[in-house]
Amino acid sequence: MESLLLVLGFLVIIGVIVYFFIGDRRKDDVTERLDRYALGVEDKKKRKERGETGPRSSPLGERLDRALAERGLARNLRTQLARANLKLTAGEFIAATLICMMLFPAIVFVLRRDIPLSLLAAVLGFFVPRWYVAYLQKKRLGAFNDQLGDIISMMVNGIRAGYSVLQAMEAVAKEMDEPASEEFNRVVKEVQLGLPLERALDNLLRRVPSDDLDMTVTAIKVQQEVGGNLAEVLDTISFTIRERVRIKGEIRALTAQARASGYVVSLLPIGVALLVYAINPKFMGVMFTDQCGWMMLGVAGAGIVAGFFITQKIADVEV
Repeated sequence: MESLLLVLGFLVIIGVIVYFFIGDRRKDDVTERLDRYALGVEDKKKRKERGETGPRSSPLGERLDRALAERGLARNLRTQLARANLKLTAGEFIAATLICMMLFPAIVFVLRRDIPLSLLAAVLGFFVPRWYVAYLQKKRLGAFNDQLGDIISMMVNGIRAGYSVLQAMEAVAKEMDEPASEEFNRVVKEVQLGLPLERALDNLLRRVPSDDLDMTVTAIKVQQEVGGNLAEVLDTISFTIRERVRIKGEIRALTAQARASGYVVSLLPIGVALLVYAINPKFMGVMFTDQCGWMMLGVAGAGIVAGFFITQKIADVEV
């Protein structure tokens, strides 16, 4: 009976995950409204009159959104999800985190029947969604920074050909690949709907926190206020960005061994501890039941984390 209940609970959790991440791939409300006016997309009411059913919403996620409305945590989560380009609300992300915190220990308990290891799996389930969002942010920001030199060059050519700044951005949105095309397309839509260009650029900078983009946006704002040869300024910025990307690539290649050593040295004690625990659970089980064991684990964990961050900081050279 216990095994049957565990299996049923596991299936319920899997169903909730599918409901959140597969059944709810809808656009966010802002994008849907922008598409309705800028692209002529029909709204939900017209689809309902024709008997068409739109994407379903998540009741649990909507309730969490209402509970977290305009709180600091919700605003920060919305910013992080926008930077990762995840079409999830803050409530849905929190619900997904809770699901991972239940799913991971349930799997570990079914496989090992070990409560301390299940608790560690619950802690891991709390951090996994955040690590995934951070990974998507880093990947998306890196891809955008790699495109930024070509973006500015295209804008410079457009401005020299007689385009306005907005028309040059629209050309970038049509010609470039993602994520640049998606971000500049959103800027163009916001301006077409009446938002000032400076505000739209600030929103772009909030979604893409890039120092190079900040320099570009500042140049455009200054030109809008005081005038000047924007094409020449952007051309200089483009050359600076390209040189910075080249130097960063060279530095990353030279420091690859140091960064890899940091990962190996940090993960090696954890891997050895898990291996010993799998071979002889009673030998390592004392670490989780005795007060001295907890202190040793805490000191070891703090040392591993501190060593990892110190190693990565040494290998991180600012350009």
